[in-house]
Amino acid sequence: MAGIPPDTGALMSAVLEGILYGFSVLMFTGTIWALTYKCRMQDINRPIAVVAILLLLVSTVHMIVTIIRVENGFVKYRNTWPGGPAAFFADITEETYVIKHALYIFQTVVADGVMVYRCYVVWQSIRVIILPSILWCSIVVTGVHAVYSVSQASSNPGDVFASELTQWITAFFASTITTNLLCSGLLAYRIWMTERDVSQARATTGTNTMMPIVRILVDAAALYSVVLFSLLICFLTGNNGESVLTDLVMPIISIAFYMVIIRIALNRKKRSHISKVVFSTPRGTTVSDEVEQGTSQQYPMKPLHVHISKFTQEDSPSVGNEDRPSPCKAESV
Repeated sequence: MAGIPPDTGALMSAVLEGILYGFSVLMFTGTIWALTYKCRMQDINRPIAVVAILLLLVSTVHMIVTIIRVENGFVKYRNTWPGGPAAFFADITEETYVIKHALYIFQTVVADGVMVYRCYVVWQSIRVIILPSILWCSIVVTGVHAVYSVSQASSNPGDVFASELTQWITAFFASTITTNLLCSGLLAYRIWMTERDVSQARATTGTNTMMPIVRILVDAAALYSVVLFSLLICFLTGNNGESVLTDLVMPIISIAFYMVIIRIALNRKKRSHISKVVFSTPRGTTVSDEVEQGTSQQYPMKPLHVHISKFTQEDSPSVGNEDRPSPCKAESV
C-alpha cells in the first residue's frame, strides 16, 4: 500500500465529505423547489422526488457513520485498539467500514438504476436498455459480493487490495463507469436526434431548444466519471487515496443527480417543453409527443369573448315624416 496513512486519510475524507454533504443538502433544497414550484400535487414527479429524498437519506446516514468511525478511531479506541488509530482505519473488517461501503453500493445501485430508467423513458424501447440493464445487474452482483468479501476477510483484514477482493471491486467500478457513460450517451443522442427533427419541422436553424439538456447530461456524466476513474486508478495502483475518494463519491452522486434536475428547471423557465424529456415521459408517448405538448403549453388557449351588436329599424307610420330618419335600437348580444 502507498499514499497517505490510513488515519490521515480517514480524517481528510471526513472533512471533505462534510463539505460536499452540506453542498448536496443545499442542492436537495433546490431540487425540491424545482419539482414542486407552481405545481399541483398530482403533477409532481413522485418517483424522481422519492429518489431525491432517498439519496439524501443515504448520504446522511453515511455522513453519520463517518463521524462515528472517526470518533471511534481517534477517541474511543485510540489506546485500546492494537496498533492505534492507523491500524483501526486500515482494518476493512471493522463494522463502520463495512456499513459505509454497503451504503455506497446501495446508492450507486439506485443512481445507476435511475439512469437506466431514464433511458427507457426517453427511448420507449426495451431493446435499448438491454445492455444497460445487464450492466446494472452486474453492479448489483459485484457490489454485494465485494461488501460480503470485505466483511469476511480474515487472512488480510488490513489489506483492501488483497487478490481475492481485487477482482470483484474492479469489476464493480468497471460496471458502474460503463453504465454511466453508456446511459448518458444514449440519452444525449436521443435528445439530439429529437432536437434535429424538431428544428427541421420548425424550418429554423437559430434555436436549439433541447441542446441545453445535452450539455447538462454531459456535465453530470463527466463529473461522476472523473471521480470514478480516479477511484479506479487509486485502487489498481494500491493507493490509500481510494478510501478518501470512496467517501467523496457519496455526496457527488447526489450532487450530479440534483444538478440535472435543477438546471433543467432553470432552463424550463425559458423553454417549458424540454423538462419532461429527462424528468419523466408517460408510457405510450414519445419524445416528439412531449415536444409538441410543450410547444402547445407555451401558447395556451384563452377564452374568446364575442360581442355581437343587433340593430333594429322601426318605420314611423306618421304622415309627413317620410324624410325623417328612422330610429334605430342597438342591442348587444
